[in-house]
Amino acid sequence: MATFSPSSSSSSSLLHQRTSIPPKQCYYSRKFSLQQSTKRVSAIHLHDGASTKKVSPVKADGPATILKDGILSMPSVTLPEEAIDEENSTVSITVVGASGDLAKKKIFPALFALYYEGYLPKHFTIFGYARSKMSDAELRTMVSKTLTCRIDQRENCGEKMDRFLERCFYHPGQYDSQQNFLELDKKLKEHEDGRVANRLFYLSIPPNIFIDAVKCASTSASAANGWTRVIVEKPFGRDSESSAALTRSLKQYLDEDQIFRIDHYLGKELVENLSVLRFSNLIFEPLWSRQYIRNVQFIFAEDFGTEGRGGYFDNYGIIRDIMQNHLLQILALFAMETPVSLDAEDIRNEKVKVLRSMRPLRVEDVVTGQYKSHTRGGVKYPAYTDDKTVPNDSLTPTFAAAALFIDNARWDGVPFLMKAGKALHDRRAEIRVQFRHVPGNLYNKNIGTDLDEATNELVIRVQPDEAIYLKINNKVPGLGMRLDRSNLNLLYAARYAKEIPDAYERLLLDAIEGERRLFIRSDELDAAWSLFTPVLKELEEKKVLPEYYPYGSRGPVGSHYLAARYKVRWGDVGSEQYAKEIPDAYERLLLDAIEGERRLFIRSDELDAAWSLFTPVLKELEEKKVLPEYYPYGSRGPVGSHYLAARYKVRWGDVGSEQ
Repeated sequence: MATFSPSSSSSSSLLHQRTSIPPKQCYYSRKFSLQQSTKRVSAIHLHDGASTKKVSPVKADGPATILKDGILSMPSVTLPEEAIDEENSTVSITVVGASGDLAKKKIFPALFALYYEGYLPKHFTIFGYARSKMSDAELRTMVSKTLTCRIDQRENCGEKMDRFLERCFYHPGQYDSQQNFLELDKKLKEHEDGRVANRLFYLSIPPNIFIDAVKCASTSASAANGWTRVIVEKPFGRDSESSAALTRSLKQYLDEDQIFRIDHYLGKELVENLSVLRFSNLIFEPLWSRQYIRNVQFIFAEDFGTEGRGGYFDNYGIIRDIMQNHLLQILALFAMETPVSLDAEDIRNEKVKVLRSMRPLRVEDVVTGQYKSHTRGGVKYPAYTDDKTVPNDSLTPTFAAAALFIDNARWDGVPFLMKAGKALHDRRAEIRVQFRHVPGNLYNKNIGTDLDEATNELVIRVQPDEAIYLKINNKVPGLGMRLDRSNLNLLYAARYAKEIPDAYERLLLDAIEGERRLFIRSDELDAAWSLFTPVLKELEEKKVLPEYYPYGSRGPVGSHYLAARYKVRWGDVGSEQYAKEIPDAYERLLLDAIEGERRLFIRSDELDAAWSLFTPVLKELEEKKVLPEYYPYGSRGPVGSHYLAARYKVRWGDVGSEQ
């Protein structure tokens, strides 16, 4: 029987497996997790010395069960009265920078999706805060334009949208004004109506005003008797020094447990599924090492340029914008050792160990590029420096590829290749695991694909069209012996009817619940910047020219030379599958007989061995006139076959929840 601890991180780690639980089943688990994390965090974060009350451990009523569609369902939870006292608590969510694109396109729609599916607590209030002058009605009009009924439960969407908007309010103010935040605090208290108040601030603002906003929110608008948490968006500095300065400044006003550094890629469904794929499938974990894996690739590509965001982008570049955070975080999750538990700190401890084990990145292991103007199909696409917000002489890379290494026993010598770029030929984000070739492969000399290149490959496609597929070597249909690679494919859209939630939905819910597993800890950030800062400084100090590549191409040729140096071929540059009709078996066997090929024909000693196995039992059945068990036409056959399998603790594989 499972026991839930009062610790927020540990309790929600078990309950956190929500993706497999329908909303109505999950709802009370969610509320319980929220209440527990409220009790725990308030003891750490309150500035007025308020005391806390311990929550007794709570036990599940029974073991996990399998639903009819084969999906794991957690048991119902018996909760103490104090833990589900929703009437006496509330959550106030303040979006700082509410008039910006991120708030309009991502944060408010994510909050509505959580509300629609029943994941927000009973009492909650959402406030927009920005410098723009705006009324509550104007905020609601602005927000309503970006809300959609994209969720699988589409009934009553308009009605729920109206109820959601009724809970949205606006307060204008400066980000560095204590007085304006005191006014916000007053409004929040009016809506909290004397309940235990928990407050979440989402900083959707430029990094140069983070500290001013945090100072004002912490000193003038913190919760008086509940938790206060702050979500901080990247970039978290430009290098080790600026990142450390930002962390020190944040910690003047907040504890580490109050700071939720968000990297939305960690909220992607396939990224969160990475540890499940590895640690809950026996076929993968034994292969997850240098013994079987030849290289690992992390690929991020966008098929558009900066499109007016050049002013922001030019200050950071693709390495800081994508590689140092998104791709490196995924690498750490991929390569970490098995954590002690699913507790947030246990997982983050293992990620930090990976980052600290990584070899310092050298300039010669990095290729940078910048897209140039290109005409295709009669359409002229602009160069990066054609963006009016970008200096004409900018050397900021819009593409980068790098080879990284982890110096530990598991991964010694395995190249981890990253590449990220804008204005490329397609849009994708994926992890590609290329396995070693089979030693002494019997088929190396057969006509067809070079098996030294066409090794097994596991591909985890994060976006678009989420999928997991395994490339295996397979015989091409036909009378000859020609080998090719085929895909064993799990396409999420075909397997799961439920729409995949946006990453911001998962991360916002985690922040409300106090679940830190998918947020970045300060020592993770330090380790990540220590890896990239030296090479970034060298690139900028030496003014290394990026290699120019046409808009809409595959990127700089130099990235292929970098991969070739480590005997790697980028996995997104491959051959197409063959489309060929499968010949009839008699065609193959007749051709083999004409050619004298005996491989598929039966030799006399094979025949003798086969008959010696079955002859005794056939004679006994006939001599004893054993009655057969009758079964209905069109059924699964005699029940006795299942008893036979059960005797050896086996279940017939064709009896299950087929798709």
